[in-house]
Amino acid sequence: MFKDLFHKKKYATVPSVPAPAERPKKDIPEGLMNKCPKCGNIAFSKELEKNLKVCPSCGHHFRLSAWERIGMTLDDGRLLEIDAHLESGDPLSFPDYKNKLRKQQEKSGLTEAVVTGEGTIGGVPVVVAVMSFDFFTGSMGSVVGEKITRAIEYADAKKLPIIIFSTSGGARMQESILSLMQMAKTSAALAKLHNNGGLFISVFTDPTTGGVSASFASLGDINLAEPGALIGFAGRIVIEQTIRQKLPDNFQTAEFNLQHGQLDKVVHRKDMRSMLTKLLELHTVRGDWSDGE
Repeated sequence: MFKDLFHKKKYATVPSVPAPAERPKKDIPEGLMNKCPKCGNIAFSKELEKNLKVCPSCGHHFRLSAWERIGMTLDDGRLLEIDAHLESGDPLSFPDYKNKLRKQQEKSGLTEAVVTGEGTIGGVPVVVAVMSFDFFTGSMGSVVGEKITRAIEYADAKKLPIIIFSTSGGARMQESILSLMQMAKTSAALAKLHNNGGLFISVFTDPTTGGVSASFASLGDINLAEPGALIGFAGRIVIEQTIRQKLPDNFQTAEFNLQHGQLDKVVHRKDMRSMLTKLLELHTVRGDWSDGE
């Protein structure tokens, strides 16, 4: 009786099954999607491009390369480029500067931080200079200043309006005083253009800071900006430490600058081309200056 009570029961054994092999991870192509830095919304890159690289969720304007902006702005995206051969040297023999320039050229596909040339917008002939943050954060060195100055002089000689799309982190420290000199040079060229009755439309894009914002970018006959663009000279922290005051949350944004008289209008990217077309038509006659010369 007790033997039957404590008798161990026999259990059926299930043969072990080898664990299934891990599913192969699918390779997602790099750049397939983009995450908005403002709201965190994730969008397919192709859909974002169709929306002119503006977040469909919050309206954040992504940064554009020089050629992307040219393609969106000029008629058929066509530009007769000028001074494309100009490239930065190493005038001060700054350590590793030549190597960094080469890497920036390979990374961005540009020879310098600005592309200049002639084209048409809404059928109106115009000279444009388009800066790109992709190249050395759009810093203004000798060649950037020289190309912009030549573009201004080209517009003056051909009696064409000029539009400059600015984006920059400031002066290029590897060229020291030679970089700072470009502020005066570009401003002097614009003064001559102004005296001759020329039209200069300045468009601020994110970000436009330092020496660029303190020189030619702020000297437009008409100053426009994209929504949310950071516009200013020194950084927020530096200013707060200097004046020992807390700055407004929207300080140095395009909207803040518009409110305080620095800008004439903040224009959404989808409206920028039509806005520029209207301004050019209002200020030109058959491609010449408004006085009909």
